[in-house]
Amino acid sequence: MRAWTGPALFSFGFRPFFLFGAIWAFLAMIVWLAAFTGLVDLPSRFDPVSWHAHEFLFGYLGAVLAGFLLTAVPNWTGRLPMVGWRLAVLFALWVAGRAAVVFSADLPAAAAPAIDLAFPLVLGALILREIVAGRNWRNLMVLGLLAVFSCANALFHVEALRGDYAAQGMGLRLGLATAVMMIAVIGGRIVPSFTRNWLARSETAARPAPPMQRFDKLVLVATLAILALWVVQPFERLTGAALICMGALHLARQLRWQGHRTLAEPLVSVLHASYAFIPLGALALGLDIVTGRSGVADAQHLWMAGAIGAMTLAVMTRATLGHTGRDLTANRATNAIYLCLFGAVFTRLLTPVWAGMISVAGLLWLAAFLGFVLAYGPALLRPKP
Repeated sequence: MRAWTGPALFSFGFRPFFLFGAIWAFLAMIVWLAAFTGLVDLPSRFDPVSWHAHEFLFGYLGAVLAGFLLTAVPNWTGRLPMVGWRLAVLFALWVAGRAAVVFSADLPAAAAPAIDLAFPLVLGALILREIVAGRNWRNLMVLGLLAVFSCANALFHVEALRGDYAAQGMGLRLGLATAVMMIAVIGGRIVPSFTRNWLARSETAARPAPPMQRFDKLVLVATLAILALWVVQPFERLTGAALICMGALHLARQLRWQGHRTLAEPLVSVLHASYAFIPLGALALGLDIVTGRSGVADAQHLWMAGAIGAMTLAVMTRATLGHTGRDLTANRATNAIYLCLFGAVFTRLLTPVWAGMISVAGLLWLAAFLGFVLAYGPALLRPKP
């Protein structure tokens, strides 16, 4: 790492992927709003809604996962992180995937899927090498989830190519279920851990339940089974009832983490608020299925924009502050980013009442990610002090 004298952007894995992941979340929303209002026609083989879903779930989240894993795996294994031009090449693969999906209508049918899937396959191979070299076998589960996530991306491409409505297909459900499972596993480690650290620093006697105890493992096993049932049988009443049970289990799990004692530090409390979208999404989706309503997409947005959008912003802000040598506390800009993101989630839920709220939600989303780029971009582009 000391030998790298190139751009600071490629001096650590979180830097390019967090910054340009946020830029892509901003740009893709502008394109989506333009396509939604009929201002532009996408040169993609995906219909506009499917493109929107794909580029958030597999495009944006793929970048954030890469940034997180390339930063966390060295801590897990005790090995040095990947830096320099190797990191730049991996980042270029991600950029090529975004361009290929956007312009897929002008490419051979197999070209966009091949280019898009090259990034997660190379990332997975790099992570596997580090885990094997570091003999860090307990984190193979995270690599397994990444592999399933990549398979979901491939299935999404297959469904789109054969003319299906991929935005509500099995590929999206599998990718979303895997993302929720990742948050349940990784969030179940970091949320109580960071909470404990902050409570100790603030000299508060209370402590969260230690992560990955017997109850946590029970919740994760049940979550895996219920999400698998939802992927293959999304409209059965049994699935709806199971999702409601999943929501109750995660609420019980989260109540053990003392989140109500962290309100004085938004950098910690936002982790609890973001995780809460897992049970809220499960309850909303389960009730939607049981009652036979047709608001599946609205319920899924509690997971998509809520759990994924909020948790990734929470992790990106905290990791950027910590790894660039800044104080681990939320300033006004960071608080505004969080508020805009949560505002986007809840205004999106009001679209069945008033369709115009989708534009309001989109503008709040744009404000959240533009805010991250403006507030955290300089730190990501400059060397650590």
